[in-house]
Amino acid sequence: MTLLEVSGLSVRRADGHELVRDLSLTLGPGERLGLIGESGSGKSLTALAVMGLLPAGMTAHGSVLLDGTQVIGAADRRLDRVRGRAAGVVFQEPLTALDPLMRVGRQIAGPLHRRRGLRGAPLRAAVLDALAEVRLPERVARAYPHELSGGQRQRVAIAMALACEPGVLIADEPTTALDVTVQAEILALLDGLVAGRGMALLFISHDLAVVADVADRVAVLENGSLVESGRTRDIVREPRHAYTGSLVGSARALEGELDRLVP
Repeated sequence: MTLLEVSGLSVRRADGHELVRDLSLTLGPGERLGLIGESGSGKSLTALAVMGLLPAGMTAHGSVLLDGTQVIGAADRRLDRVRGRAAGVVFQEPLTALDPLMRVGRQIAGPLHRRRGLRGAPLRAAVLDALAEVRLPERVARAYPHELSGGQRQRVAIAMALACEPGVLIADEPTTALDVTVQAEILALLDGLVAGRGMALLFISHDLAVVADVADRVAVLENGSLVESGRTRDIVREPRHAYTGSLVGSARALEGELDRLVP
């Protein structure tokens, strides 16, 4: 069973310039795929194309199947039936994903109501359960996003992404804006939630050491093109492409984390 199937995906600007070229990847239940590359390599555009959320002036070509539903060219009403249910997404900066004028509890309640039809006391209880699952206290439900720390906001974003019980979780640089200690906490939280729910994970990052700790497989993007893919351990041990080799070398030099993960 394939939850996400991307075939020949290209993303183009209005002037015809390709920002992502002929990308193909698949993701099945419980699988963890890391999509890695430098800034501007097309990672986040891929995530937006998968969700049908490309900004104005950009178009997607090829095929993206989410739980059997074709995303490219689909009407918004059809996409609304698979967004959240088939795939949820956690973005890099939660302040851009959360409504600054709405209390956190109401923002989590929205997808819970749409997915499960909850109202009243059952809905309030489900909101508190969602907060508890990401290790946030009940008082956070009454807070506005600006009243929370960066780590707390990202936990709220994770709770919202999981509210509709998606088969695939897309995490797009979810820890980049956080300090090192909070990064580790968020990564551990994601790991536990994904494992506990049996979800597939598409983890997007520029940090190979982080990806190696999270993902079983890796796909490497350079300037919008897939240059290498395979099992994480195999690629870290013996990168075949020069660009992948440079990423491995940089990770080893900066952190030494790969030496612990892949002796």
